[in-house]
Amino acid sequence: MRHLITPLDFSVEETEALLDRADDIAANPKAYASCCVGKKLATLFYEPSTRTRLSFEAAMLNLGGSVLGFASADTSSASKGESVADTIRVISCYADICAMRHPKEGAPLVASLYSKIPVINAGDGGHQHPTQTLTDLMTIRAKKGSLSGITVGLCGDLKFGRTVHSLIMSLSRYTGIRFVLISPKELRLPGYVLQEAIVKKGLPYQEAATIEEVMPQLDILYMTRVQRERFFNEEDYIRLKDSYILDKRKMAFAKPDLCVLHPLPRVNEIAPEVDDDPRAAYFEQVQNGVYVRMALILKLLEVEPC
Repeated sequence: MRHLITPLDFSVEETEALLDRADDIAANPKAYASCCVGKKLATLFYEPSTRTRLSFEAAMLNLGGSVLGFASADTSSASKGESVADTIRVISCYADICAMRHPKEGAPLVASLYSKIPVINAGDGGHQHPTQTLTDLMTIRAKKGSLSGITVGLCGDLKFGRTVHSLIMSLSRYTGIRFVLISPKELRLPGYVLQEAIVKKGLPYQEAATIEEVMPQLDILYMTRVQRERFFNEEDYIRLKDSYILDKRKMAFAKPDLCVLHPLPRVNEIAPEVDDDPRAAYFEQVQNGVYVRMALILKLLEVEPC
């Protein structure tokens, strides 16, 4: 039995195979419509979520399976003090696989140590979000034809952005990757991510204060929101929340084949006027999330297409 807690739990070869399967699902969805009949997915979401939770549910339903779970810690026994270890022991009696989102870093890892079913990390605090990374990789590969030889700009909240951390860790395993880190000094990439995923591997990177100064060199621009829920001080959040806003004026500096991604939800960091730009791929990214999670469920349950 395997779990997915960080994107590094899968080798590059396994990741590529999973993305290939996701591509096939996108092209032939009917071929997978009954693969998980009789299987149950539990969604254990201790934090609010729209895309990730519904994407997992849609993925399992598309495979012919069923879904159970909770969408808030307040509606679970966590509100009574139940531990993650006990919760997963119980859920293991009800479901075949589970996806867990939790505000505390490491909670899905703890769950995996006590679980009798595969555990998928659907986001743990400011730490990791491996299924969003798989979604990002699928979208980048579709747009660029490869995950190698690209310059990736990551903009906004790089300190608390778990999607950023996971994406950097995963992309750093490919050749010819260059990172451009765009953030205010208060929201810089954590030192442990910078050292482990970039510096120790000798990958080229640049830190920038504005989008405009680096936009012409980017193949991918990964925008992120400043996450209010990660701040202890409301004044700091208000001061930093609109540090970067992508609009038509800034897009004019970009390559014709730039790909703009965003894990969503967005607040103000991408102006609605950018949505109609053919380089905006964040809603396509959302659709890819369903295909990737379908492929992941099949892999962890060791189910082959019908």
